Amino acid sequence: MAGYTDGKQDHAMRLRRVEGQIRGLQRMVEEDKYCIDVLTQVSAATSALRSFSLLLLEEHLAHCVAEATLKGGPEAEAKVKEASDAIARLVRS
Repeated sequence: MAGYTDGKQDHAMRLRRVEGQIRGLQRMVEEDKYCIDVLTQVSAATSALRSFSLLLLEEHLAHCVAEATLKGGPEAEAKVKEASDAIARLVRS
């Protein structure tokens, strides 16, 4: 079971909201809206995705990584490395 399974409906709703924001951006470009207005909406969509990714990361740490560390061994080391790499990717983006 994935760490986010319990909140799956909430996550899907957040992603649908982001999807709507992206569709709105497409519409703004098609309608030649003012650049700054488009950039403002890009910022909002980026922020929404960042918020989602941090929530997902938190759940992954609390569920998948915590469970693996309780077991110990190579699996725990792999999960910690995997989480660390994911954090590094998020920081770079």
